[in-house]
Amino acid sequence: MESALTARDRVGVQDFVLLENHTSEAAFIENLRKRFKENLIYTYIGSVLVSVNPYKDLEIYTKNHMERYRGVNFYEVSPHVYAVSDNSYRSMRTERRDQCILISGESGAGKTEASKKILQYYAVTCPASDQVETVKDRLLQSNPVLEAFGNAKTLRNDNSSRFGKYMDIQFDFKGAPVGGHILNYLLEKSRVVHQNHGERNFHIFYQLIEGGEEDLLRRLGLERNPQQYQYLVKGNCPKVSSINDRSDWKVVRKALSVIGFSEDEVEELLNIIASVLHLGNIQYGGEDSGNAYITTDTQIKYLARLLGVDGLVLKEALTHKTIIAKGEELKSPLNLEQASSARDALSKAVYGRTFTWLVNKINVSLAYKSSNAHSTNASVIGLLDIYGFEVFQHNSFEQFCINYCNEKLQQLFIELTLKSEQDEYEAEGITWEPVQYFNNKIICDLVEEKFKGIISILDEECLRPGDASDITFLEKLENTVGGHAHLTTHKLADGKTRKVMGREEFRLLHYAGEVNYNVNGFLDKNNDLLFRNLKEVMCMSDNKILTQCFDRAELKDSKRPETAATQFKTSLAKLMEILMSKEPSYVRCIKPNDAKQAGRFDDVLIRHQVKYLGLMENLRVRRAGFAYRRHYETFLQRYKSLCPETWPSWQGKLADGVSTLVKHLGYKPEEYKLGRSKIFIRFPKTLFATEDALETRKHSLGERVTYHMVLVDAVVVQAWWRGILACRRAQRKRQAANTIRRFIKGFIYRHNERCPENEYFLDYVRYSFLMKLRRNLPKSVLDKSWPTAPTALIEASEQLRKLYMQNMVWGYCKRINPEWKHQLEQKMVASEIFKNKKDNYPQSVPKLFMGTRLNGEEINPKVLQSLGSEKMKYAVPVTKYDRKGYKARPRQLLLTSNCAVIVEEAKLKQRIDYAALKGISVSSLSDGVFVLHVPTEDKKQKGDVVLQSDHIIETLTKVAICADKVNSININQGSITFTMGQGKEGIIDFTSGSELLVAKAKNGHLSVTAPRLNSR
Repeated sequence: MESALTARDRVGVQDFVLLENHTSEAAFIENLRKRFKENLIYTYIGSVLVSVNPYKDLEIYTKNHMERYRGVNFYEVSPHVYAVSDNSYRSMRTERRDQCILISGESGAGKTEASKKILQYYAVTCPASDQVETVKDRLLQSNPVLEAFGNAKTLRNDNSSRFGKYMDIQFDFKGAPVGGHILNYLLEKSRVVHQNHGERNFHIFYQLIEGGEEDLLRRLGLERNPQQYQYLVKGNCPKVSSINDRSDWKVVRKALSVIGFSEDEVEELLNIIASVLHLGNIQYGGEDSGNAYITTDTQIKYLARLLGVDGLVLKEALTHKTIIAKGEELKSPLNLEQASSARDALSKAVYGRTFTWLVNKINVSLAYKSSNAHSTNASVIGLLDIYGFEVFQHNSFEQFCINYCNEKLQQLFIELTLKSEQDEYEAEGITWEPVQYFNNKIICDLVEEKFKGIISILDEECLRPGDASDITFLEKLENTVGGHAHLTTHKLADGKTRKVMGREEFRLLHYAGEVNYNVNGFLDKNNDLLFRNLKEVMCMSDNKILTQCFDRAELKDSKRPETAATQFKTSLAKLMEILMSKEPSYVRCIKPNDAKQAGRFDDVLIRHQVKYLGLMENLRVRRAGFAYRRHYETFLQRYKSLCPETWPSWQGKLADGVSTLVKHLGYKPEEYKLGRSKIFIRFPKTLFATEDALETRKHSLGERVTYHMVLVDAVVVQAWWRGILACRRAQRKRQAANTIRRFIKGFIYRHNERCPENEYFLDYVRYSFLMKLRRNLPKSVLDKSWPTAPTALIEASEQLRKLYMQNMVWGYCKRINPEWKHQLEQKMVASEIFKNKKDNYPQSVPKLFMGTRLNGEEINPKVLQSLGSEKMKYAVPVTKYDRKGYKARPRQLLLTSNCAVIVEEAKLKQRIDYAALKGISVSSLSDGVFVLHVPTEDKKQKGDVVLQSDHIIETLTKVAICADKVNSININQGSITFTMGQGKEGIIDFTSGSELLVAKAKNGHLSVTAPRLNSR
């Protein structure tokens, strides 16, 4: 925290106690402004946290921030609500004493958000289990439910809590949250029936109408329009831009389920909420006699069904009241005003008691359930989220109660703050000097004293027979406590004061300032009475929630119920007892402006809140003694470099070290005191001077370190580094020796089954082979090379080779285009026919097959005309040998889809249908002679055809594909016999020679001599 002091001119001080001019309200507010402009919304007054609502999301509530504050000393980190939360938690764990965190501030200052952040902090950082997670969920989910039923949009705040809340969080011996309990105070029931302009009723009404399913609304008799309901139109504010009622409805329904509400309980709860809206829509008419009667029977029908009561009885109770006179019950009709008041009183009573039931139901869900006999030993942290001091233009009974509550809290706050200060001084052995402060006990007594206090006078006026009114109450105040220094009325005031006071007002001088209260409505709000016959109707309800809210014992109890002020006074006294039994922490919330705008700082409004929160009084009490105190160890660790005797380290007692340090710094005796474990500094300027000296020292520290210290450090570092290098070398040698030893042993056992002796060697062999294989993989499908595998990997190597080749072939096939694919298909056919059979086949492999060897100009048009529609697939020039003299004649061989045609210039000399083609013969030598065998019985054919082609492999492949005669090509060695016609046969003899020669031999055969190109 001290590290931030160097930037104090820009961002102010983190603790108001360190303000030099601590009595100046202007300096206080200026410090708030500096921090607010830098988005630093938290500041301390000692251990009290002051929080300014930023009206925007700040990235300071993440899990990382929670971890930053977890288990850290309160002053070691910057101010934050997490620091207060963690400090209370650690105090509870270490000191085994219950804690409480008191959150106060006016509406819109961020009290509810602060309590949520505290709950979230405990939910994330505390130990967890399945049971604990359930409790955490219920603690967190209780917030949206209570906000829906107890919060409303006001002029100052879109989510204003209209009730006070005190929540106990129970922790087991492990520090895990295991239960909770909620107390509620002074729900603003009047809001149910009336709202000021620009304000709304409680959120739940709008959430139900906007978010409720169509079937639910139909069952409840509601319309999806808030303007249809009298209790929702008085503020003329059905929609709020910052509130999404539809999504909030889903959140509330889910929360009710998590907390443990059954479907029946939710149904009955919603019936009650809907019935309040229907009650507000009941309209009255007036008879000539002045008696009221109900004009809206439809609403009575809905109410009878939703509340589970008799409609006629309810209708009677809303227009008549029961009077008991001399033991007899008499029914008296109500006039219009009385009937309307009775209706509104019933609405307020039903809603108020239902809210109390809701809180009790949540408490049952949060109750600490443990089979452990020590379950009662659970530690507790309490959260008090309660309305701050309120001063409006018109202040009524509610403001009177709220400000009375704040008077009690201020009294408690001052007492506990002074007590904690005194305890710390005594623990450190420092003389305690009494602090002068304003003791507001005189104001608390004025309000609550028996018989003479304002509440007693109000109750007496409510209970006395006769024509009691708000004015008679005011007169009785003047007569009873008119001489009190902190109370005045228009009648008792001087002329100057009368100008700013109404005749129906009285003024109280509170600790935070003067407030005028208008007495109109005081008696009615204090009585908060419900006619007996309306109670009877509610007691007869079939709704299980209402039967718990309206106990029949009330009807039998003849004793008058306590007034609202007395109930509040009693509950407040119990709250004070609870808080006095705990160690308190405080969060004071401030609203920076009324427009709810981010970045806007309203000096007048903030000055008003600083005054009403009693922050200046709090600061004055805290600064009455010493402004700053720290443990010796912390102080010496931070500032030891400022004194040669304590730098770089102090070897003696901490107290002696601190004493030596402050003497060197020149502290005067009146500026500080040394306690048993802490140093106390009286003036902030003393601390600031020390901090500034430290900042200067930091810049010069490196220059002033002596050569000897540098040399010693260098030698230490060098020795350390040499040791590390030596250790590394020794370790590498050991590893190398172990590796060699394992390798040699593995080599010896390499032919054995896998065992501990050879596993390292075998793994290395496998690894080496795989790395070698990776570097020497074949680059193309024609590359058949493959590294030789070790014995253990032969099978695996073969599998890898197959997979790799398949993958290469697949990749190659994927890349080829259709034309190349067709070329390869022909080459495959040629390979199937001629490979290792025909001598000149290898020379044909690298040569591409042509689509045709004759272009269109080389073929006579008459031939093409004769072919008609038959598509020509291939054409090649050939030499035909006559059957008689084997005379060579140039011809053209044309292949169509159905036949092979032999052409002489413009004539079709012979047509051979593929179906009639019996086979094809060719020699195994490198010549180009082949024979097309045709049937002898076919009279159209003159015999087999002997042809010669320069492209023998290509030509016969084309013929085989077109005629589908791949298996009909015969490759002969020595000679070929063919039919010459008329039953005669011819023979072609093939011999090897030095050059190609085709001629008729003396024996009458056709002799073909061909050179041998390849040896087979």
